Amino acid sequence: MPTHVSDKLISWGSDIDAGTIRQAEKTARLPIVEGHVALMPDAHVGIGATVGSVIPTTGAVIPAAVGVDIGCGMIAAELDVAEDQLPDTLEPLLGRIAQAVPAGVGQGHEVATRRASGWLAQHKPATELAGKQAAKVTKQFGTLGSGNHFFELCIDERGRVWVVLHSGSRGIGNQLAQMHIAKARRLAKDLQLRLEDPDLAYFMEGTPEFQAYITDMLWAQDYARANRDQMMDNAMREVFAFIGHGREAQRINCHHNFTQREVHLGREVWITRKGAIRADVGDVGVIPGSMGTRSYIVAGRGNEASWRSCSHGAGRRHSRTQAKRLFTKADLAQQMQGKVWLDRHAHALVDEIPSAYKDIDQVMADQADLVEVRHTLRQVLNYKGT
Repeated sequence: MPTHVSDKLISWGSDIDAGTIRQAEKTARLPIVEGHVALMPDAHVGIGATVGSVIPTTGAVIPAAVGVDIGCGMIAAELDVAEDQLPDTLEPLLGRIAQAVPAGVGQGHEVATRRASGWLAQHKPATELAGKQAAKVTKQFGTLGSGNHFFELCIDERGRVWVVLHSGSRGIGNQLAQMHIAKARRLAKDLQLRLEDPDLAYFMEGTPEFQAYITDMLWAQDYARANRDQMMDNAMREVFAFIGHGREAQRINCHHNFTQREVHLGREVWITRKGAIRADVGDVGVIPGSMGTRSYIVAGRGNEASWRSCSHGAGRRHSRTQAKRLFTKADLAQQMQGKVWLDRHAHALVDEIPSAYKDIDQVMADQADLVEVRHTLRQVLNYKGT
């Protein structure tokens, strides 16, 4: 059940530190916030706005609240394949996925794909891209990135196989976001808004700056969704070729860094979900844990107090720097026992160790009034960019 921190902040988390609360309170005090900010149970400190927060605003949007990975989200596909139909060893699949879904900082396809060129021809960005930017947009279409972006093969409670993937709008989403965040900060300074945090700078509806941001943001969201679909298509060909048979039974594709206009309690507002997914009645979403724990397929309950939202994952307990200081390659190997993963790159993945994240089962218990669990997934193979 939620805790009313104040009349402007409601929290669903049983494991949220004081610094996160203080940051969320700064957002909640903004004059553009309509009603209260909702903190999800995976909330932790972010840049400007809190990761794991849902922010309703009237007549304005905060670029840094959407964040630098515009449209980042999850895609999951259920296969008509049972666990006992998988090959005895999954190790060869890692190499096949690495070829089909390039991963890593700045990585792209060496040769632009026909699908990328076709999508971009039909979805031209409003902001004119420089030569290198345009080339990167095409080359990175269908690529994973790094950090906590991943591909996983999972098994649900019935023994059915799932493919789960996490990624966003890659380099172009970051560049567009950084451009607009910097513009918002300059504008706030010129207008002497005296914000508690410069990264909470916002654009007012009806201004050229607002319209330019919304246009670029919606384009980047579309790019992120299409990017996930392209990766899933590419991965599926390898998975089915590796298994020898199979087809998709269903596919779920949902953002968790985005903003959109919605109607709540009879009022039209902008709802920004920074590390949160929409969980209205009828919505189906994907909530991943860490690379060594469970993930969940959920159905929304449409809880109005959370702005019909829920968490986007487990949420970090330790920053990447802290995790590298606290844990070792041996710790990571121990926590990944029984799974196929890129153990030869353990040194580069220590900051993604499960212990760096909150307990996903507690996160799910905290939001039982926000979502219903449809399926519980356990990972058997994990692939990440390094």
